[in-house]
Amino acid sequence: MPPAGPLPPNRPVGARRTPVRPTGPAGRGAPLSRREPGTRRLQPLGLAERDQRNRWGLAFLITLLVVVVGKLVVLQGVDGAAYAQAAENDRMRTYPIEAVRGEITDRNGKVLAYSVDAKRVTADPTLVSDPTRTALALTTLLGVPVDELVEKLSREGRYVVLADEVSTDVTDQIRELPASTQAGLVFQDDPVRLYPAGAVGGQLVGFVGKEGNGLAGIEQTFEEVLAGIDGEERIEVDGVGNPIPSGIDDTQPATDGSTVQLTLDQDLQFVVQQTLDAACADEATATASAVVQHVQTGEVVAMASCPGYDPGSYNTTDPDLLGNPVLSEVYEPGSVLKAVTLAAAIEEGKATKDTVLNVDGHIQAGDVVVTDAHDHEPIDFTVTGILAKSSNVGSIMLAREVGDSTFEEYLRRFGLGSTTGIELPGESAGILQDSADWTESRAANVPIGQGVSVTTLQMASAYQALANDGVRIEPRVVSSVTAADGTVTDVPQPEGARVVSESTADQLTYMLEAVVGPGGTAPLGEIDGFRVAGKTGTAQRANPETGSYAGGGYFTTFVGYAPADDPQYVVAVDLERPTSDAEGGQVAAPVFADVMRYALISGGVVPSGAPRPDFTLTVP
Repeated sequence: MPPAGPLPPNRPVGARRTPVRPTGPAGRGAPLSRREPGTRRLQPLGLAERDQRNRWGLAFLITLLVVVVGKLVVLQGVDGAAYAQAAENDRMRTYPIEAVRGEITDRNGKVLAYSVDAKRVTADPTLVSDPTRTALALTTLLGVPVDELVEKLSREGRYVVLADEVSTDVTDQIRELPASTQAGLVFQDDPVRLYPAGAVGGQLVGFVGKEGNGLAGIEQTFEEVLAGIDGEERIEVDGVGNPIPSGIDDTQPATDGSTVQLTLDQDLQFVVQQTLDAACADEATATASAVVQHVQTGEVVAMASCPGYDPGSYNTTDPDLLGNPVLSEVYEPGSVLKAVTLAAAIEEGKATKDTVLNVDGHIQAGDVVVTDAHDHEPIDFTVTGILAKSSNVGSIMLAREVGDSTFEEYLRRFGLGSTTGIELPGESAGILQDSADWTESRAANVPIGQGVSVTTLQMASAYQALANDGVRIEPRVVSSVTAADGTVTDVPQPEGARVVSESTADQLTYMLEAVVGPGGTAPLGEIDGFRVAGKTGTAQRANPETGSYAGGGYFTTFVGYAPADDPQYVVAVDLERPTSDAEGGQVAAPVFADVMRYALISGGVVPSGAPRPDFTLTVP
């Protein structure tokens, strides 16, 4: 304790001593603070100023809080659904479900075209962690080179096709690969179209292109009903693309296509195709076509051409062969058209089957002279004889009796100059000039089948009218359509149109039977046990190198029906022979006989046993 000393003056007893801070080297007292010269002393804040500053700070904090809360309200209350939807969309994957294409069958239900299950292997490159590893695992299974797979799996974007038409056996093997290798892979429906009959009926059935659309034949015409309606698979996936078991699955199933049943008979079609192939195997026949039509219904039961094609290999076939010549290629029919010429004359009352005409071996037609196959002295032909001997001069004489304009009307009634209306694409209307524009030579050529062009189907349809008591029924090739649910819709039979009277048709049948009978031009068209009515044709073929008939060869034809006493089938045959001068009765008639024979036997047609009538072709 310090020694007591005297108290400072004026200091009250008990007051505390204010300590003096020692400063300076001697430790003497000094002020607690020191201002530099020229500076102002800071004045302490008053209460009002402190309150104002606090209020501003509080306002700032409140404003910041309002902004944050408002943003949260917008995010969760206003935009929350949108953000949630965006997140959901990011997890969703949508894949098409292709409808199974409907079948095409023949009249007996034999399948001509059908689809089998296969897959399109695709990938989302953003989910593939190691493209090289995945490519190495898939290259053998898919049959795609490794470098190609690596390039596809490394692309930008979220969708790439690795392989089409992959069998389900292969996709099952891919599913057995490690999950890390499968990541990003997706299998989509990609059915494969098969044609079990191959080239048999191929030109009529048609084919399907790479995109799955019908590009020819029935496949094209009935695309809408065959294709069905595609569905859609929409599923929720996890981060590596695997479906979430309890996730969203909004799948719309596909509606499979309908089955189209044809009027075609596959067995008969096979025989027709084989017969034509044999005809084309010689060195003279470049192309051949044939069609078989049912007389009472107009149904086409066979239709073929040579050369044909297999729809399953259309992409490796010469594009020039991918048509249907029976209804798309035109030719000058020649003498088979004389049946129409004589039908017009008889219907107009200018002649009967027994009318006799004195027919010279040639006739003047404007600036040209038309002759019979061989010039001859005048012969007294019956009208039956004119057709049986295929007299050009006699046919022109009868056509002149009818008159050009009236004769043109009959040609059009029989279907020339217009399409038949069959349910197939690419049909030609042929070429028939208006009679008002005919020259004298053209007016003489048309009645004998020159100067007019037809299709094989048109000629079959014309003879169907004669075989059907003068009533023409438009040809058709589709019988019914069966939907995926089993509903069957029959295709209605077209209504017939009378072309000539029954009496005229009967007389033409008698006359056409004489063509195949003794003294006619087509004894090779006969069929044992059956009576046959038909007509040969031999028309000059234009030479594509010169544009004239010289050196062009011939189109040889035969069109007929049987049995003549109860017609069931019409068969039309034409052969294009650029280097041959053989006549229709020599080369086309035997083809007709082979086809018609099988059609009658397979169709269960029984000969009536009625004898063929005797025919008077000429008079003394």
